[in-house]
Amino acid sequence: MKEHQHIEWKQLWRDEYLKWVCGFANAQGGTLMIGKGDRGEVVGVTNATKLLEDIPNKVRDILGIMVEVNLHTDQGKDWLEIVVDPYPSPISYKGEYHYRSGSTKQELKGAALHRFLMRKQGRHWDDAPVPYVSLADLDQRALAYFRKRATRSKRLSSELLEETDAVLIDKLHLMDGTYLKRAAVLLFHPDPERFFTGAYVKIGYFRTNADLLYHDEIHGDLFTQVNQTMEVLRAKYLKALISYEGLQRVETYPVPEEALREAILNAVAHKDYSSGAPIQISVYENKLMLWNDGELHEGWTVATLTGKHSSKPYNPDVANAFFRAGMIELWGRGIEHIVSACRAEGAPTPEFLVEQGGLWVVFPYLAQAIPATAQPESQPESQPESVPLERRVLELLATSGALSKSALSGALGQKRGSGHLNQLIRTLLLDQRVAYTIPDKPQSRMQQYCLTEKGLASLAVLRRGRMT
Repeated sequence: MKEHQHIEWKQLWRDEYLKWVCGFANAQGGTLMIGKGDRGEVVGVTNATKLLEDIPNKVRDILGIMVEVNLHTDQGKDWLEIVVDPYPSPISYKGEYHYRSGSTKQELKGAALHRFLMRKQGRHWDDAPVPYVSLADLDQRALAYFRKRATRSKRLSSELLEETDAVLIDKLHLMDGTYLKRAAVLLFHPDPERFFTGAYVKIGYFRTNADLLYHDEIHGDLFTQVNQTMEVLRAKYLKALISYEGLQRVETYPVPEEALREAILNAVAHKDYSSGAPIQISVYENKLMLWNDGELHEGWTVATLTGKHSSKPYNPDVANAFFRAGMIELWGRGIEHIVSACRAEGAPTPEFLVEQGGLWVVFPYLAQAIPATAQPESQPESQPESVPLERRVLELLATSGALSKSALSGALGQKRGSGHLNQLIRTLLLDQRVAYTIPDKPQSRMQQYCLTEKGLASLAVLRRGRMT
């Protein structure tokens, strides 16, 4: 027999081993064997009869629990077996909380202690109330978006969705008495970072691990974070491969969109928001890596995640809202969905790694997208290689005031808008260097694009770079 999460051997008794008893009681229970060596061999204890009386009394007086202490004799040597049951309430040793994890004992502190105490009370981090935030502080756009999604998913009755915000929030179990829960603030407040540091998504494009080329941050309520993260990745970080099926244009991204969206949803729904660290997406020439802070459930491994497993959301109230909006399932199938979506499009199977206190999801790119080989639909007949397309577009808008996409294409010498131009316009819009002339109707046939103050400043920088 070897030491494991339920077994610990000690050659002799010391009162400090009450910490190990405390650790077993706070975890899944276990047995502390006194009088056994490091390999489990019986070495015996000389004062077994006295310990048989002292240990139960000390455990009772210091830890406030009862344990079973049994005396055994093996080849003339006495040893003790201390059997500790798991306790539903937290057990402390002189104000310290110890926990048995694997074959080690750990003292819980900080965020880990907070999570432990919440769990022992039958609560989760996102279940706690937030004072000084009212229903009036929530974003009506986020609430309207949720209602729209929930109507489509049919996971809430139409009658409930027509109720007031107060009734809807209460029925989603996002109230604790008169207080909003943390989940409500994350889901519907326009600036959850005011209350929870790191509640945002960070994206960066890397040439190498040490060479960051550019980055973006996505803020706002969780629904906004999911949608805008996908938009920014598609417009600025992932170059689509363009092909045609007859007259139908087909855009193929290096990471299947369905798999990527599921990974982002999982990260946002299951993140440990007490850590203060944002979700981090690192984009390379040949892969995309997504890191999400949060430990696996006790006893879980990567193999547990990738196999059939039960649904145990890290933030149950957040996950429930996403479920009601039809954005996730609550059957523990998120990882399976990611893998299946990749296989369906012939993409490499993503890799899952538990490192640095969180979970990495690594998406290798489709082979044809390594390196970033996305080509425009059509190349300009006569584009001066010495002037980047970005500067040429900004120059045209600076001199013309406002232009439609077709007018830009013509001025650039293209017969029709190229994939490169479309992607550039999306990037310039996201960067707020270019704006719509009809912002309320982005798809209007009268739509044109104009330069912003930020765009003028960017053009000035490009001009200076050209002169040097």
